[in-house]
Amino acid sequence: MQEIVLQVPILGLEYERFFALVIAAFAGGAFGAALGALPSFVFTGFVVLLGEGVGALQTELGEAGAGQLALDITGTIGFGPVVGPHVAFAGGVAATAYAGKRYPEMEPAGWDYHFGKDILYAFGTKPDILLVGALFGVLGMLLNQVGAGIGLPVDTIALSVFLTAVLARVAFDYPVLGSPAGSGYLDMSPFERGDTRAGSDRLAVEPWLPHQYTWSGVATIGLVGGILGGWTWLLTGSMFMAYGISAASLLFLNLGVEKIPVTHHMTLLGSAGAMIALPVVGSEPAVLVVAGLFGVVTALVGELTQRVFYSHSGTHVDPPAMAITVMMLLVGVLYLLGLLPNAAYLGL
Repeated sequence: MQEIVLQVPILGLEYERFFALVIAAFAGGAFGAALGALPSFVFTGFVVLLGEGVGALQTELGEAGAGQLALDITGTIGFGPVVGPHVAFAGGVAATAYAGKRYPEMEPAGWDYHFGKDILYAFGTKPDILLVGALFGVLGMLLNQVGAGIGLPVDTIALSVFLTAVLARVAFDYPVLGSPAGSGYLDMSPFERGDTRAGSDRLAVEPWLPHQYTWSGVATIGLVGGILGGWTWLLTGSMFMAYGISAASLLFLNLGVEKIPVTHHMTLLGSAGAMIALPVVGSEPAVLVVAGLFGVVTALVGELTQRVFYSHSGTHVDPPAMAITVMMLLVGVLYLLGLLPNAAYLGL
């Protein structure tokens, strides 16, 4: 008699695995709060690099030689409930938003943004803050699973990172966008003048990265990141290796090295652009040009979204996640319309 396996509707998971995933995401979100959002994402980079390296080795060995190396470290750990950005990073971001309202006295000396944006802060073992991280880790996992389950033509991990951050603002009574201090949401001049909010040392406008917000500078690093992402894909076939390198490089930003650029959205879309371009343009130099253009556009989208969603309120809403969401939604829709040869890593 054939055994009937009950599955969670839409998600396509057996109930036992689903409940295990919820428990793991609960712990993963708390882990992100304990380490801090940015440190947890650095570990995402390390794990993705490990996973992509093992994946390349599996490819070289082939099915016969790979044996027990047949592991999806990138998918199950790097983008899973342990250090997946939609779980650990999202949990850390929400925990920081909560602490910004509940424990303003914890703000470190010299921090001139709202404390709810200090994603470098590790909250250790404080139970209520870890609980917030845990709950948002579960929420991020559910958003990702549902988005993938219904077949949204978008990077559902990036979308989940964005949505959980917005929901954290709502949950902890922050303005969703905030009020611009200058002539509009795109105006960074109050920051450049050093203007502060009335009765506070907090800056009136808080750009995501003080060293990475000018349009020309952002476009330049986007070109560099896009080309390197494209080259990495061409030589290794790995969609996420350049992303892992970029994410791991943020260790130095976390350690206080000045002017380290944040590039994982640029390198990821550079790799995606190369995969899309190769069947069309054929030559490797042309593929790298397309990859560079993808990096530039993604970088500029990230800057645009940070000026709207990040700079004028009191918590972190991640510009790279927003840029990846926008760009991969565009890729997905254009592919479904028959205008692109593939949808890169979306699996459509």
